[in-house]
Amino acid sequence: MAELVAGVRRGDRSILSRAITLVESSRPDHREQAKELMAALIVPNSSAVRVGISGVPGVGKSTFIEALGMSLVEAGHRVGVLAVDPSSTRTRGSVLGDKTRMASLAASDHAYIRPSPSAGTLGGVARATTQAMVLVEAAGYDVVLVETVGVGQSEVTVAGMVDTFLFLTLARTGDQLQGIKKGILEIADVIAVNKADPASADGVDRSMEARAAARDLSAAFRLMRSGEGWVPPVLTCSALHGTGIDEVWKQVLAHRASMGDEGLARKRAEQQVEFTWSLVRDVFDQRLRASAGVAAIRDSVRDRLLAGDLTAPAAADELVAAYDADQD
Repeated sequence: MAELVAGVRRGDRSILSRAITLVESSRPDHREQAKELMAALIVPNSSAVRVGISGVPGVGKSTFIEALGMSLVEAGHRVGVLAVDPSSTRTRGSVLGDKTRMASLAASDHAYIRPSPSAGTLGGVARATTQAMVLVEAAGYDVVLVETVGVGQSEVTVAGMVDTFLFLTLARTGDQLQGIKKGILEIADVIAVNKADPASADGVDRSMEARAAARDLSAAFRLMRSGEGWVPPVLTCSALHGTGIDEVWKQVLAHRASMGDEGLARKRAEQQVEFTWSLVRDVFDQRLRASAGVAAIRDSVRDRLLAGDLTAPAAADELVAAYDADQD
């Protein structure tokens, strides 16, 4: 434990990876060690900038994150990237390919990329992501980028653990009314229309399409968030060509500044409350699965459910009753 704490504090990337593996583990002994590690490394009132990044399929999240990360590194920042990969529902495995798509950033001494499996958790976001952020900040990284799996609920989960939520989209993904209907836009703080590429070999100038899409979304936000203090700006950028990236980052910092020190502290405190209840639910889930009483009736309950002899609410009551009986 002393080696882990000291290694993380001096920014040793190998030891940082070991520490994150520890907090990701579901083994009971590892969880106890993870609690001790977190208590030793938590940074009160951390000044690190925490940004969640999501986007529609094919938007180029990894390309954008690499372009943004390299820009931040060149500006003197140390950047940590936590990329959560979806786990297979059959094999529980993950490809973990995000690091290979960010080759330049991965090679930088001032950046750290950690691909992690979602392990089947709600919305595809790993339970340990919040703790991994704390470890990355303790290692001296002042910007933490969290890339979501991009499967719906994961965005809501990530938005609840970062300072600013950045949503990437593309042109030609629907009109402004379609934009209003997408729940993701309700939690976005900054929106960027990516792939605003200048004319290429095919002669198509996609920057014009991107600007048109940005105007439509801006109009939608004026309708949807009129009267609110912060109205999310809609920008255009091209991660492939590196244009517009700095302006997107300026708006991320502007959103953070709009909350003020007290607002940011209050937001992070509320996130800790939600995270606490998330951990409580996780603990009870583990205890329920480990209960001898539940194990004794699990197969019977499953068989009756499959046969149609038992309803789901009644099955849940039986399992909870079996768990409660174990506690007496």
